Amino acid sequence: LFAIFAFATCGGYSGGLRLSVDCANKSESDLNIDIAFAYPFRLHQVNFDAPTCEGKRRETLSLIGDFSSSAEFFVTIAVFAFLYSLAATVVYIFFQNKYRENNRGPLIDFIVTVVFSFLWLVGSSAWAKGLSDVKIATDPDEVLLLMSACKQQSNKCLPVRSPVMSSLNTSVVFGFLNFILWAGNIWFVFKETGWHSSGQRHAPDTMEKQSSGYNQGGYNQDSYGPAGGYNQPGSYGQVGDYGQPQSYGQSGPTSFANQI
Repeated sequence: LFAIFAFATCGGYSGGLRLSVDCANKSESDLNIDIAFAYPFRLHQVNFDAPTCEGKRRETLSLIGDFSSSAEFFVTIAVFAFLYSLAATVVYIFFQNKYRENNRGPLIDFIVTVVFSFLWLVGSSAWAKGLSDVKIATDPDEVLLLMSACKQQSNKCLPVRSPVMSSLNTSVVFGFLNFILWAGNIWFVFKETGWHSSGQRHAPDTMEKQSSGYNQGGYNQDSYGPAGGYNQPGSYGQVGDYGQPQSYGQSGPTSFANQI
């Protein structure tokens, strides 16, 4: 969604400015000089006619600068990021087993996420600089300096309307927001890789092996419990051997009394 906003606000832009040249001879004036430009901002190809205030002769001028490289690079990154995000969403939902197979899917996803994070940073920075240059090149005051009629003090050259750059400013903002999103996703994708999983499982596995070594021997058996050899009630608790009441109770004292 953020990638869509990024390339839509930049790639769909079209704007313009309007200038007025009031010559000393009013019949030679042109008060509505419209100059239109759009993405990809090859301004040197934008031509317009302006009066020279020297009779009916007019001159053909063009804006200065070619900023298509940074703009097209930014839009290209946004389009490919949108396509990859869409494809990754389908894989996450419908092909989760194949995604985790042999840990190849998470690794590829991690590498692509890192690459897109770097591209978003570079592309957004380049387009921010390109947009700054576009604003200077399309500034009505700067464009008026290109006209020969405006170099004469007898003529009055004024800006009528400046280009609206709000959508282009929004595209730069969305570009850096995409960088933050993709850079933040690096951690979440890294958690899906085998690198993170092996690091998390290594310590618990060693602890389990050590604890199992102590639990499997004779130290954890119930040898001293109720069923063991040292706590059997039959060994010392039999009444027939030591607890018969006839041995020391009535027989001994009766015979001794009879003898007396």
